[in-house]
Parts: sequence; C-alpha cells; structure tokens
Amino acid sequence: DSSLKVIGVDLLKSQNTKQHHTDAYNIKNLVVRRGHPFQVQISLNRELRPADKLSLRFGIGENPMKNRGSLLSLKPEREDFNGWKISIVKKDGKECLLSVTSSPNAPVGKYNLHVKTGTNIYKPENGVIYLLFNPWCEDDVVYMANEAQKEEYVLNDTGYIYVGSAYSIYDRPWNFGQYEEYVLDACMYLLDKSKLSLTERRNPANVSRAMSALVNANDDNGVVLGSWSGNYIGGTSPMDWIGSVTILQKYYKTKKPVKYGQCWVFAGVLNTVMRCLGVPSRCVSTFDSAHDTEENLTVDIYLNEKGEKLNISFDSVWNFHVWNDVWMKRTDLPNGFDGWQAIDSTPQEQSQGRFQCGPCPVKGVREGDVYLPYDSKFVYAEVNADRVYWLVRKVNGKDKYFKLATETQDIGKNISTKAVGQNRREDITREYKYPEGSREERMSMQRAYSFIRPSGLMPRSGYASTVQTLSGSTQPLVLNEPATKTGLHIEINNTEPLHPGNPLEMAITVKVSAPGNWTIDLTGSCQLQYYTGKVQANLGTTKETINLEGPSEMQIPLKIAPDMYMKTLSSVEDEVLILVTAIAEVRETKDKLTKETSMRFQYPPINVQMPETAKLYNDFTCAFIFKNKLNVILENCKLLVEGLGIFKMTSFDMGDIMPGRIMKSEIICTPTRLGERKIVAKLISNQIKGISTEKAITIT
Repeated sequence: DSSLKVIGVDLLKSQNTKQHHTDAYNIKNLVVRRGHPFQVQISLNRELRPADKLSLRFGIGENPMKNRGSLLSLKPEREDFNGWKISIVKKDGKECLLSVTSSPNAPVGKYNLHVKTGTNIYKPENGVIYLLFNPWCEDDVVYMANEAQKEEYVLNDTGYIYVGSAYSIYDRPWNFGQYEEYVLDACMYLLDKSKLSLTERRNPANVSRAMSALVNANDDNGVVLGSWSGNYIGGTSPMDWIGSVTILQKYYKTKKPVKYGQCWVFAGVLNTVMRCLGVPSRCVSTFDSAHDTEENLTVDIYLNEKGEKLNISFDSVWNFHVWNDVWMKRTDLPNGFDGWQAIDSTPQEQSQGRFQCGPCPVKGVREGDVYLPYDSKFVYAEVNADRVYWLVRKVNGKDKYFKLATETQDIGKNISTKAVGQNRREDITREYKYPEGSREERMSMQRAYSFIRPSGLMPRSGYASTVQTLSGSTQPLVLNEPATKTGLHIEINNTEPLHPGNPLEMAITVKVSAPGNWTIDLTGSCQLQYYTGKVQANLGTTKETINLEGPSEMQIPLKIAPDMYMKTLSSVEDEVLILVTAIAEVRETKDKLTKETSMRFQYPPINVQMPETAKLYNDFTCAFIFKNKLNVILENCKLLVEGLGIFKMTSFDMGDIMPGRIMKSEIICTPTRLGERKIVAKLISNQIKGISTEKAITIT
C-alpha cells in the first residue's frame, strides 16, 4: 500500500490575489491578506482516504517552532489553530482543493509553506507566502469600512505631497509605487531588521512605530539618510526624487542608507512602506509647523533692528513639515482614540532612545490628551505652539532682548492631504484642532497645558482665563492678540508674479481701524530661507514712517532687484522661499505688531503630450515640452520622468536652456498594467529646483 505523497501544489495565484486585492504586486510569490480565505490545490499520488494524515505547515522566521507559535500545523479535520482555519473545499480523484483562512491578527511577514503527508514533507516551488494586514477584514484592527478610502489609502500607488508655504501651497506629485519590483521585499527586510517579536508583528501600532524608525538612517542604518546641509555631493539632492521606488530598490540591493532625504522624502517612503504592508496611510503636510525643542509650547523668533530674522534659535518654525497618518484601532489605549494615528520618520527628536515618532492618536491631539503614547506632546507642539517675536538690540555692546509680540494662531495651519479619489488638496486641520477661539479649543488647550506647560505662561487663544499655578495662587492670563488700541493690522503679498530673474515686487499693507491720527514706524525685510526656517540670504530692508488718519490703510512697496538674489538662488541645492517680515509700531500708543509671510517662486510649466488611452503592451510616444519663459539662462537642466506600470525612472540631460528656448524630449512607453496610470515629470536646474507635473493615461 503506497504511502500518500504530494506531487504538486498550485497556490492559485491569479484567483487568490484578485480576491485579496494584491494582484498588482510585481512578485512571483503569492501575496495574501490576513483573515481572508485563500485556496490551495494539492495534487497527490493517489486518492485521499479517511485514515490519511495531511497537514499544511506554515513557518515564519529563521527557525520555526510550534511551541513558539512560529510554526503552524493545519490539519483539515481540526477546526482552529491559533485562529487559523483550514477546510477541504472539494476532492476530485487525486486532486484536493483546500481553503486556508489565516487569523485576522496573525503576525505579518513571510511564511514558508510545506505540505506533510505521514512522514513525507513536500516543499513547493515559490512556496513562500507573503501575509499582509487586511483593511477589508472587519476583525483586523486596520479595518476600514469605506471602499473609496481603501482605494486611495491602501491601493493607490501615486499621489501628491503638499509643500511650499501657507501663503502658496503647491502639490508635488509623488510615486509611492508599493507594487514595484523589490519594494515588498524591501519592506519584509525592514520587518526582519526591526527585531519585532512575533507577537509585536500582529499589531500595526508596533509595526508603524518600528517603520518610522527604520525609514530614517539614524540609529539603525535605515532607508534614507537625511541632510539639510545644502551640499549633496555623493548622493541625490532631496529635491531630485520623484517617488519612493528608486530609493527602496537601491536600499534593498545595497542594504545601505540612500542619500539624501528631507521631510517629504521620509514621508513619501514611509507612506509606501505602510501601504505596501496593508495599513491605510496618507501623507500629511502642516504649514508653519513648530519644532519646539524645550517642550514649552513656544517657539522664539529673533529679529534684528532691520527686521531681519536671525539664525540663533534652537526652536524653529518650518514653512511646512510632512508626516503620515496611519489608520487602526488602538487596542493599547482607552476607548475613543481609534482611527488616524500620526507617525513621523523625519529624524527630529529621539523617542525612547531612537529617532522614531508615533503612532500618536490624532483625536488625542485634538482633545489635548498629550499623555497618550506615543510622542503626543511632540505632535501637539508641532501644530499648537505660540510664536514669540523678540527684537535683539545692542545696548552698551551687549545683546538685549525685547519682546515684540506673541502670535497665537499662527502655528499648524492648512493641514493638508490628497483628497480621496480626486487630484486635489483636502484640508484636515479640523481633525487635528478645534476652530481657533472656540470653547472646545479652550478646553482642549487647558487639558494639554495641565500636562505640559510650566505655570504662568501665556495660553494660546485670545481670551482671558485663570489658570492654577503650582503655588496654588491664580493669575489671570491675558493675551495681547491684535486687540490693540488702534486695531493695527498688517498684510503682506506679492504685487507681480515671483519669477526668478525678475525683480521681486511685494507690498506691506498697514491698516488701522480706530479713528484718530496715528504715526506708525514700519520696518520691513526680505530674505531667502529654507523650508526649515533657516535664513540663507538677506536681500533688502525698508524703513518708513507713515501717518494714517484712522480708519484707513496704506501700501508700502518692497522691491528687490534680480542681482540681489539670483547668485544665491543658483548656488543653493535646495528650493528656497522668499520671507518677508514686517514690524509696525504706533508711536502714540506703543502698539507693536509683527507679521511674516513666506512665498515661493513661480515657474513656467512642463507640458506632457501623449494619447488619452493606450492598449496594454502596445507602445506609444510621450513628449515633454518646456519653454523657458524666464529672463535667465537655466543651467545644467535635467528632466526626470517616471510612469509606474509604463516605464522605469529615466533622466535626460538638457544642458543649458536659454531664455525663450523650447526643449522637447520623447520617450517610448510600453504599458504593462491596466487602468489609470500616471506619468510624472520634474525639471531641475541650478536656478530652479522644483518644476513638476503629471499626466494620466488610461490603459485598456
């Protein structure tokens, strides 16, 4: 009587991956999501009899063992093992169709499948199965009910990251590319590298925290090495990436950190990693984001007598900062904190000895529950600090500091992410904060202050309240918001488009609303600064004394000639913003007000020409056309293009493009994936760092 032997195993890849929403992964192995059934076809040397012993063995890790839970032995007649189920769907002669359902809280990772019959063990070819989190499964903690949201936050492999400044937000297309070759393998390598235990791999809170640490190179030779130095020799400038694919592929190949990244690169890569592992994830940009090193919820800004910002503060306000939200139930927290959780892989501060941040419940930030794990104090400060302006004056040869103003509603504006199913920005500030000055905001703020703030400091809203100090005495806290005696108000804007090579034409508008004759001293300055708030160059200042008969307003022009800034613009590797700072003081009442606005340069567009639709595996031509409408030569131009499922990342060297000249590049494309595909293009040169565009094509 011949013993039962397996002669073949079919993992039914195409039918299983369709049902598991994993058919897009470019990998020869089977990729499935936990908690959902998948089928396996077993071919035997004879018919299966009631007395036969058949089991599927799933092993995870180096040395799988039953008693450690890393080896699961599933027998069709035994209902349940560690939450996994297996059943016989049908027997047909020597063929046997099995259905396997993993536990909805199984550890994610790579499982080796062996089939055991009696004493025989069969090892199928490509028998490594990748198990991911499952937002389609109600019993998985990453479950997301809304289909359109899953389509966006789990399945979409392209998107935008919002950058610029609160005054001029723009979208930077980013290819997440979670399905591309080696990307899933890179994520599995990171999971192994994280040294998370099997139990910890069950929980997306642990996994997302570990990934926030591993996407930066600090501490652990992670994926991306951050640099804000302005010198990117020996690597790729952070501005030059257009997606995560090249970065993760290079990292997987070399196992060494890829140079260089800044916050949007870290967020783009972390978004890819989380979506790839099956956790709903989105990139979140906050404008005027505080980096408060003393955890006292104030950021100090120092100005000289010309109104120019000085680089002397440890705290900083970044024009924008990008992190990620991941979606999950927080089983480790009290009720009420499920949903979006902030995680941040930009190395800013150490948390528990490593550069990692989150997951921090977004609802906790809104309610002021800043004691919740992980890092909620840090995230709260990023969106809620006050900006305090100080004037630095030399008095008898020594620097003396005079407090100018406190801005309470400035930090954490226009919190943005890509809208679900649409190519537009969605403002999610309300998920992070109550409306400024509302009753809920007051309560949330007082709650947060009870955990953070040293006593006696100003609160954030323009209202008076009494806050208990440690000594038990109460003191009223009143804020000098622009509720000034004269109703003084400043606005800053540009009066002409800000094209590199042209004069920068801006205006400072001073308004007073109270009747009377007012004498106002106005100081204005214009500087170039990095998005991290670091000043790169002083371009010019203006000092005026104006007389206003209230209520009225006056516009003071501020004009900077091109030769004041073009040299700096061409010599820096990063994109810089134009910072205008104004200080106004009313002589009669000593009212003081400070205002700053950052603006970005405006660039001519890249046009993409290609058909609206194309057929799978049929070539088509895509042309990129750029006309230099600026008054300056663009030196060392490079065009970077990538189309996921159409063509791999390609770059064209364009040399110098003279004013008025048109350049055209063409690429032959062969679509390998169906549906809507996107082509992303970016032009970089010495003078301009970030002209990008994208265009969609439908592949049938």
